[in-house]
Amino acid sequence: MPMINVNNVDIYYEDSAPEDKQKPVMVFAHGLLWNTQMYDKQVEYFKSGCRCITFDFRGQGQSEITKSGYDMDTLTEDTLALLEALNIEKCHFLGLSMGGFVAQRIALKHPELLLSLTLLETSADPEDPKNVPQYRKLMKAIRWLGMKRVSQKVMPIMFGNSFLNDKSRKADRREWLAMLQSNRKGGVVKATTGVIERSGTYDQLGEITTPTLIIVGDEDTATPYAKAERMHFAIKGSKLAVINGAGHTATVEEPEQVNKVINTFLANCV
Repeated sequence: MPMINVNNVDIYYEDSAPEDKQKPVMVFAHGLLWNTQMYDKQVEYFKSGCRCITFDFRGQGQSEITKSGYDMDTLTEDTLALLEALNIEKCHFLGLSMGGFVAQRIALKHPELLLSLTLLETSADPEDPKNVPQYRKLMKAIRWLGMKRVSQKVMPIMFGNSFLNDKSRKADRREWLAMLQSNRKGGVVKATTGVIERSGTYDQLGEITTPTLIIVGDEDTATPYAKAERMHFAIKGSKLAVINGAGHTATVEEPEQVNKVINTFLANCV
């Protein structure tokens, strides 16, 4: 199991070509409640031409649960330390939802590390105050009942109606529901707290000069199109792509569309 200690925390990561120093590097940062597996279809697609690195944020997936350090700035420091430990000098960085919060901070603090920036299903704003009570209620339920009891209520937040109602994808839904249920209670509560208490980056987006692609699913209710468009207008020269039939987890719901959009974007970045 590939683990590395960075920033005083054991981080799980996967590297498709650890010995290949010639390929361009793609780094993928996952969303809240998920792990490296949400990018399996992207790694499979891009690994022939790129060195693909995925990792689990602290408290999630297979990474260590720590007492603290779940704010977005500390998660950003974790990520930067991972890149340094793996001797990554430049990369294409992709972040979905929570991973996108971190990706924006890297683009603002260390643009020299980035060849490109892809922001999927994410926002530059703080959490909407209207959503906070709902998240607090969810965390309380997780704390007392565990993930398994609340997972069915989380699925419609993470996935769009097309995926949830497609009879041919019943096995896929079972797989991702099981993954949700496998989350460790302590890590989930802390990670969710970090997300809902985050500060916004919107006022700084005009400083981003890295080539940027923004992706949003047309069925995403967690971070809807308006939030993606708002970032698009704020980041000069950014591209905006809408994924049809996808909710908040487009990399899983519509991987072929996502891969095609990213591939086209990267081809134009070279």
